[in-house]
Amino acid sequence: MVNITHKSNSLRQAIATAVLMVSSQATIDAIISKSIPKGDVFEFSRAAGLLAIKKTSDVIPDCHPLPIEFSSIKHEINGLQILIIVEVHTIYKTGVEVEAMHGAAITALTMYDMLKPIDKSIEIKDIKLLSKKGGKSDFIKSTDQVLKCAVVVCSDTVAAGGSEDRTGSAILEKLVPYGLSTILEIIADDFNLIQTKAIELSEEKMDIILFAGGTGLSPRDVTPDAISPLLDRVIPGIMETARQYGQNRMPYAMLSRGVAGMIKSSLVITLPGSPQGAIETIDALFPFVLHVSTVAKGMRHDE
Repeated sequence: MVNITHKSNSLRQAIATAVLMVSSQATIDAIISKSIPKGDVFEFSRAAGLLAIKKTSDVIPDCHPLPIEFSSIKHEINGLQILIIVEVHTIYKTGVEVEAMHGAAITALTMYDMLKPIDKSIEIKDIKLLSKKGGKSDFIKSTDQVLKCAVVVCSDTVAAGGSEDRTGSAILEKLVPYGLSTILEIIADDFNLIQTKAIELSEEKMDIILFAGGTGLSPRDVTPDAISPLLDRVIPGIMETARQYGQNRMPYAMLSRGVAGMIKSSLVITLPGSPQGAIETIDALFPFVLHVSTVAKGMRHDE
């Protein structure tokens, strides 16, 4: 199965349809009058479809088991065609497109089984996904404006050339899907240097400034202490989200002292210094935090 452990829960929705074509009006009349020998076609097929939605992962190997928070199945008669409409919702890490299509298919097959004694020319066709919502793709908005993002790695060792930077390069790779104009800088774990760099990048009108490193509890971990006094507006929810996400994967995430907020029109976020911690923070926050750049246009200090 595909690894989805890096994903976050969100509301996911999907609507799928299928078409059942009968050969005569007599079949439609029998369905409406509930005179089919095997029972009420709409109710039986709806029950089968609902069960199929819940059991999708049991019969399609690569589908993840997930909670079904809502499902509905409707039938619409149009001449000799019956349109089956299946809607499924979940709050989970992956979507419910296949669940909706599986529900539509089994609903149609159940109707076929119940109607075949009286109609030998039934066809099932056009099983398809009508729409889907949810997941990160819904939050990546195309725009003519390319956001500028600075990644600053705070590390005495890397700045002195004692080791290779892996965190900064990992962050840049993670940011590629979001179409940002990125730069990477490496500085030492120095309070004054961190503050100077944050002010400098903000004055350069960087939309997003990511400081990686120095969020822990060692004596040289001073990044949050340097950044906090500079923040015009603290945004607590950003780091609450990052810590909750991290805590679900590593118990030590609760020890992170990361902060986030606005310096003038720049969104500043502090990330852990380890490559894995930084990657997980990006997974937790992006692309959702990109919305801040839109909101910030109404709170620029120089306008």
